[in-house]
Amino acid sequence: MMKISQDFAPPFKLIAPFFIIGSFFYLLSVLYLFSFDAAHLSFADANVIGYVHLFLLGFVMMTIFGAMAQLVPVVLEVGHFGVELFYAIWPLLLIGTILMVFGFLYSPALLPYGGVVVLISMMIFVGEIFLTIAKVEKLTLVMSSVLISNTFLFFGIIFGLLMALSYAGTISIDISSLLKAHIYSVLGGYILITIMGLSIVLVPMFTLSHSFSLRPLEISVSMMSVAVVLAIIASVLHIEVLSYIADIMAVVSLLAYFYLIYIIYTTRPRKENDVYAISLIFSYSAMIVAIVLGGIYFVTQSERFLLASMWVLFSGFFAFLITGHIYKIIPFLVWFEKFSPLVGKQKIPMLADMVPYKSSQAQFVFCAVGVVLVTLALIFQSTLFIDAGASFLVMGTLAFIRSVFYMINFK
Repeated sequence: MMKISQDFAPPFKLIAPFFIIGSFFYLLSVLYLFSFDAAHLSFADANVIGYVHLFLLGFVMMTIFGAMAQLVPVVLEVGHFGVELFYAIWPLLLIGTILMVFGFLYSPALLPYGGVVVLISMMIFVGEIFLTIAKVEKLTLVMSSVLISNTFLFFGIIFGLLMALSYAGTISIDISSLLKAHIYSVLGGYILITIMGLSIVLVPMFTLSHSFSLRPLEISVSMMSVAVVLAIIASVLHIEVLSYIADIMAVVSLLAYFYLIYIIYTTRPRKENDVYAISLIFSYSAMIVAIVLGGIYFVTQSERFLLASMWVLFSGFFAFLITGHIYKIIPFLVWFEKFSPLVGKQKIPMLADMVPYKSSQAQFVFCAVGVVLVTLALIFQSTLFIDAGASFLVMGTLAFIRSVFYMINFK
């Protein structure tokens, strides 16, 4: 288990807006599902593109940035280079996300403005993380993965901005030639490699696991990094064989990472299945399902299976991995700030006491049922099932938001 010190942690008031705003974007992305017509969905549909950016920028990126603001200095055991910069990151990312989503839905002229604002937000984040890492003489594997992922984020947002400018008619480039480079840079290069690195710190910490080899993580991060580079080259130079190699390497990378998580989970001394544990079980199960559905797509070339695969990856793997960790991260941060000074002086709550049982369980059940129903809706092209699944997800995300505010305001 990696050494964790809270001596360099930033104040919780810096972190809280990322989690609060991210949870509301999660709800908005769920409400967005009611606009989908399952029989006519396509990745080229502006509705689908808008949903993807709402979910990834508003929920996934916002939450990851908050977690990184807390975890990077704690793991590195150095202070942030400029912690005050994070007070500018979330408002810029909030505004940029809204402008981009409205640009895709209503007015493409808004896309360059939204893209530039998102670019500024992410460049501030990437620059601050790089300068913080530069204060450390020797990098660990986890922090090397953070360095790699943020490098890919830099390229991903550049590709994205170029595509947004072209979509709005400001410049003329072939969007399709940059699409896979953008997707791989952001999804594989940043989000997945960041998840790999951070979860190897957080999962063992919250399950008390230790004495496991990090070799699978080395393999996973290395293969995903090579896959992203190959995908970028294949996308820009139109080399199809490299694209297939990148896809295969990305799948192998995910399987290696899954194997490591399996080892950590099966050897954990803490055996209780709280909402954190069951969220992770659902999350990693969803990752396997997403890979299987992606394999079916490559065999059948039916886009509905690719849509279902991406849906399960987003709302099954990403969402449950993030929400599960929030049930641990927020109580830990609130406890440390509010109650750690009172240790030995008066009775204080345990971390488990700070997680609302009913709303956290409701969130898991409703969201899990919703993910399954929407997956079936995409496979069988049923708008009725999408609406049913979205209804369950709305109830689940409302319960999640209630849990977030309960944990933040716990007294």
